[in-house]
Amino acid sequence: MKWIDSHAHLDDRAYEKDLAVVIARCTEADLGVMTIGASMRSSREAVRLASRYRRMWATVGVHPHNAKHVDAGTVHELRALAGNERVVGIGEIGLDYYRDLSPRDVQRTAFRQQLELAQDVELPVCLHNRESTDDLLAILRSVSATHRGVIHSFLGDIALATRFLELGFHLGVGGPITFPKNGPLRDAVRRIPLDRILLETDCPYLTPVPYRGRRNEPAYVQYVAEEIARLKGISIDAVAEQTLTTTKRLFGIEDGG
Repeated sequence: MKWIDSHAHLDDRAYEKDLAVVIARCTEADLGVMTIGASMRSSREAVRLASRYRRMWATVGVHPHNAKHVDAGTVHELRALAGNERVVGIGEIGLDYYRDLSPRDVQRTAFRQQLELAQDVELPVCLHNRESTDDLLAILRSVSATHRGVIHSFLGDIALATRFLELGFHLGVGGPITFPKNGPLRDAVRRIPLDRILLETDCPYLTPVPYRGRRNEPAYVQYVAEEIARLKGISIDAVAEQTLTTTKRLFGIEDGG
């Protein structure tokens, strides 16, 4: 592999007609993919896809939008899914106070349950945070002083980046780094150590320039890498090599998988 897209949603209906073609483009680009669970259905599908395709891995978890569906049975099934050899993390979990599709107290409970599950099964986490930073940090600190995982789709400034880095997290950087009005994010990425950054697309969402407005896909991760390279004044190959190494180490991924 040359690259890993550390956050994709390949179970999404946006790919139901041409998933094989999208995956073929990943192969052509020498690209590995982590496909991310956001509900029980998508977690099961992520495991199925990762078990079917080479250089694909899965995480399992329930997104805060779906937190109202989490109960003891959900956590039990997630624990069972986490035992699959293709599962490398717990996520996408966290809090979302922007859309509030599940009550906030329910979100906090589901987040804590899944965070504790991740610690029990010794897997890193993939965290979602939207307009919920204070509560997210409070829960994280109440569970452990340090954590292993990634802040998905990091969009903050260097001050917020530092708070997450001090807790042990890596930062997932995707298409928004290419958007013209994201100056604070670009400044943060310029200053964050390269070995604490992961490449991601969040496909089919957050498509980078020059394809913004169209469906995103893992192969577009190169445009994210190009912008990071430009900001840091280094080669795109250096970005590819370091982010690959970091992602493999964080999630225990083997190159030949």
